[in-house]
Amino acid sequence: MPLLAALPTPPSMQPLRRARPSASVPVAVAAARMRRPEAIDYVKIRLDQVATRNYYRLRYATFQGQTMDLIDAPAKPRDATILELRDFSRKLVRELGFMRATLADSDWAPSAVHAILEIGMAPGINAKDLGAILRLDKSNTSRQLARLEAAGIVERRVSSEDARAIELYLTAEGKKLRKRIDTFATDQVSNALRRMIPADQQALLRSLALYADALAQDNAARAPVAPTDAPSIREGYQPGCIGDIASLHARFYAEHWGFGAFFEQRVATELAAFAGTLPAAGKALWLCQEDGRTLASLAIDGDPATGVAHLRWFIVNDALRGSGVGRQLMTLAMRFVDEHRFRETYLWTFKGLDAARHLYESFGFALTNESAGTHWGTEVVEQRFSRPGPSGD
Repeated sequence: MPLLAALPTPPSMQPLRRARPSASVPVAVAAARMRRPEAIDYVKIRLDQVATRNYYRLRYATFQGQTMDLIDAPAKPRDATILELRDFSRKLVRELGFMRATLADSDWAPSAVHAILEIGMAPGINAKDLGAILRLDKSNTSRQLARLEAAGIVERRVSSEDARAIELYLTAEGKKLRKRIDTFATDQVSNALRRMIPADQQALLRSLALYADALAQDNAARAPVAPTDAPSIREGYQPGCIGDIASLHARFYAEHWGFGAFFEQRVATELAAFAGTLPAAGKALWLCQEDGRTLASLAIDGDPATGVAHLRWFIVNDALRGSGVGRQLMTLAMRFVDEHRFRETYLWTFKGLDAARHLYESFGFALTNESAGTHWGTEVVEQRFSRPGPSGD
């Protein structure tokens, strides 16, 4: 029987001392180099399969309690390993059925099947995270989800925690399909494992995990960093802007003036009513947004019948202060009121906002009224600024 043939497990396994690499000595011969070669009657050898420089290290051997030298065997050349892995990868893809138009005994393409499985394992996942897991770009993810949604497999729901967020869930039909896919895949893997001894099953699991992790790390390193959308100014209502603007006002005025829920509620209510009228003559809303989130806003609520316009909901997130966004919004607003020939544009603000006052005055606004009040829940001095129209009438 060859020295390296599979043998029953001995009563004990003794760790061996490590020797310097003996790459020139064949493993079968080197493994027999023991302190008492004349007493050989049992040898057990295990390969660790962990590469150390250019050698695969043999970790354990026993000889009736006697220690034997640890011998290193030369590894395959890297190019040969790469070719073998590529060959195994192609074969694996073919045997699992990924070359076919549909997968897992279903009517769906491989990417759709994987989308169903991932949504089923993480109910409420969003499209962006799903695309990242599947290694699909935004457009392909959207198309795949649209098909699944149209077929009644997937449904979208508004997040209970954030009204701007959309979550993905499997429908009842989708859950049934997922169960069929799981059954097919489980049987496929189970049938293959029956052809392997337990030790090989564990070795396979570890090797595939190492390979998958290495590929994932390489893909992550190669993937270009997705550029975030630079702040851009848009006109008109955008989904989520009412909540964002109300939140900006609430946080700013709570910090500086101590305003509470009444103020935030009033901002949200009046802004929602205004947005519901858009588009309308003499009215406009500008938003500075980044990645779908509103960071600054300004509105003109004008009445063409009276020729008077009210500048409202002007606020800029602290992160954009000094960026010039506020001046850009004011420029757009003043151009709008002048084009609509409003004879007056006015706004209300609070005393103490010196930077804002300087900006208003640079566009021709002047203080016309000032009074103290407590109707916001805390005492403040309100100021009214006015700007005449282009003709001055």
